Amino acid sequence: MNRLLFTLRFSTTLVAAVVFSLLPLSRAAAERIYLDIAASDVRKIVVAVPSFVDESGNLNSQTGNVIATMVARGLQFHGFIQIVDPAGYGMGRDVDWKALDADYVVMGKFASSGDGMVIEGRLLDVAQDKMLAGRRYKGAVSQRDDMALRLVDALVEEFTGESGISRTSIAFVSDATGRKEVYLTDVLGRKVRRITRHNHLCVSPRFTADGRSLAYSSYHRGSQNLYITELNQSKVTRALSRRKGMNLAPAFSPDGRTMVVTLSKDGAPDLYLMDSKGKILERLTKRSGINVSPSFSPDGKSIAFVSDRSGRPQVYIMDMQSRQVRRLTFQGSENAEPSWSPKGDKIVYTGLAGGNYQIFTISVSGGVPTQVSSGWGDFESPTWSPDGKQIAFSRKRNGHQEICAVFANGKGLRTLFNLKGNQSYPQWSPGPK
Repeated sequence: MNRLLFTLRFSTTLVAAVVFSLLPLSRAAAERIYLDIAASDVRKIVVAVPSFVDESGNLNSQTGNVIATMVARGLQFHGFIQIVDPAGYGMGRDVDWKALDADYVVMGKFASSGDGMVIEGRLLDVAQDKMLAGRRYKGAVSQRDDMALRLVDALVEEFTGESGISRTSIAFVSDATGRKEVYLTDVLGRKVRRITRHNHLCVSPRFTADGRSLAYSSYHRGSQNLYITELNQSKVTRALSRRKGMNLAPAFSPDGRTMVVTLSKDGAPDLYLMDSKGKILERLTKRSGINVSPSFSPDGKSIAFVSDRSGRPQVYIMDMQSRQVRRLTFQGSENAEPSWSPKGDKIVYTGLAGGNYQIFTISVSGGVPTQVSSGWGDFESPTWSPDGKQIAFSRKRNGHQEICAVFANGKGLRTLFNLKGNQSYPQWSPGPK
């Protein structure tokens, strides 16, 4: 396999009060070779992350170890990186990295003064024994973890050509309190935040296109009503739709101006186009069976949805300009819960196979689907990571539900979070802006 060569773009950005700068290249820029992590024959890159040293060069401080551990966890989450077990070298730096089969080493340091902190990371190419370019982040001490994960996402981008996703979040429903409420956590499961406090059944959380708000349906007023809450606060939620019957699972358009919602105010569930305030602009389906679970394409020109107009639930695609509809899935007696990939080329959905629900992907042009989940149990509610490389879903076994993830090629299925209660309806947030 070609060795990945790191080169960096010369730019400076200011995001959320964290200042980022590039460290100078230690050698001439080399040709950029990106890793296709979806390829079946690609081996994992072996990376070591020793303790970050302080401004005096001291190793194994508590802060240095915490930063290194955070960077290692973030890198490993992306699946194509194998972290060298620090127990084998004590998180030190004076190590024979070749003997540990490391391809790269993250050489980091930090400095803090008052409420401020600087975190810096460089890559050592072990085979060539050369230090490559790096990144430096400056922010508040309270932003330490965020700066460490920014470094992770920058390194992932240099490997793959796309920014990493370690700073994204997943919304889900949990019954940890005895009632099904909506929660939010980062992808590493470190910060779990309860979003709803209705003390009643809540389902189907959906992020707005900018990731700043979260919509969900709640039964706390007796009917299934649709609400939305801004995530920068935790006190106010407002109703999007309290119409008679079902008000469920909005798909927000990429431009944030409209959404497609399932309503049953006139009888059977149908799809309606609404503005961002909840005003109905158009009825999209009528007298064609049950129509639910809309999902916008990344360009906003089409939606995938589920209809039983053929007798059983199947996935269909509607052109949002012509309103023409075509059937996408033909294999399997029941296919539902479509989610359009961020890259626009595939749709993931839940299909009934062998008496259990499994996760499948299919090209937007149709054809033979690919099963990406495996093992016993029911796999439901698939949702794409914002880079299109992973799929999260709920897995139910022996009455217990948990949030799992798998890579789009069907490899690396694992449980994401170890949380109290049952978790369902996962929704991955958009990538950080």
